[in-house]
Amino acid sequence: MSVQAIVFDLDGVLIDSEPVWEEVRRAYVADHGGRWLPDTQDRLMGMSTEEWAAYIATDLVDGVTAEDVAYEVIDQMSQRYANGLPLLPGAEEAVRRMAGYRPLGLASSSPRALIDLVLGELGVEGLFRTTVSTEEVEYGKPAPDGYLTVAAQMEVPAGDCVAIEDSSNGLRSAHAAGMTVIAIPRPAHPAAPDALALASHVASGLDEVTPDLVKVIHR
Repeated sequence: MSVQAIVFDLDGVLIDSEPVWEEVRRAYVADHGGRWLPDTQDRLMGMSTEEWAAYIATDLVDGVTAEDVAYEVIDQMSQRYANGLPLLPGAEEAVRRMAGYRPLGLASSSPRALIDLVLGELGVEGLFRTTVSTEEVEYGKPAPDGYLTVAAQMEVPAGDCVAIEDSSNGLRSAHAAGMTVIAIPRPAHPAAPDALALASHVASGLDEVTPDLVKVIHR
């Protein structure tokens, strides 16, 4: 079957947000007398809002609720984005290029409020047929729930979708959903070798994401 849809991740693919997330979460933990563990950032990547807020409230900070954590961290992220999006090179061009080829979906671990804010600021919200936050499904990445939900809402088989991901958990999630995966790993948070091996193509940047590439790797 030919490709029926292209599904983008958001964080680490369209915006260089992981450093911002880490800075904001680290500051929250420090301000509340908590402890940031060596594997904390890797564990947080891909988690849904409910999952990462519960993790911080349970494992890193004492005396706060998950609801408190989520509210304060997301509010800080919104303020940071309002001061300027950390767009990755070629983000808008890649979205517009691929939207001219196939319908677009988005499966993100960001909360709904931040997804809508980013796509609105970028001026591409109308190019996505559907967007799904992992806070709207049962399990975050590396579970396939978000990607499967995008495919279902677009009414296309997951196996006929090509996903674009950067992180280990994101690559595992898209692959588990049965999608063909393009990896664009971020140097600051390199994907694990076993996760990277799940990708049909490893790109150095968004400029490589073209209809011609998709036609070659999706068989």
